Amino acid sequence: QVQLVESGGGLVQPGGSLRLSCVPSGSIKSILHMGWYRQAPGKQRELVAAVTSDGTTTYADSVKGRFTIYRDNVKNTVALQMNNLKPEDTAVYYCNSVPPHLAWGQGTQVTVSS
Repeated sequence: QVQLVESGGGLVQPGGSLRLSCVPSGSIKSILHMGWYRQAPGKQRELVAAVTSDGTTTYADSVKGRFTIYRDNVKNTVALQMNNLKPEDTAVYYCNSVPPHLAWGQGTQVTVSS
């Protein structure tokens, strides 16, 4: 079973940027869709960005134009560049396949606050 390890979160002011990284313990080369999800307090986990094995990307409307998902099948990593962060982006961020069928990692906390 592939284990997922997310990192890169932190506290940032509105308008700031963060880059999240996901390093799976096993190869994700055969997984067609990988994505970044987030879960804010009291809310359900939601998919915010996804990328196929050939690099096609899709985004939730709430992050379109601000977030960019990257996938490197050689380095076996998935990253999420987040720009112009807003307080409503505050959440724990997770990576997983789309739909999610890998074990969830611990996630990485992103807090956007002045």
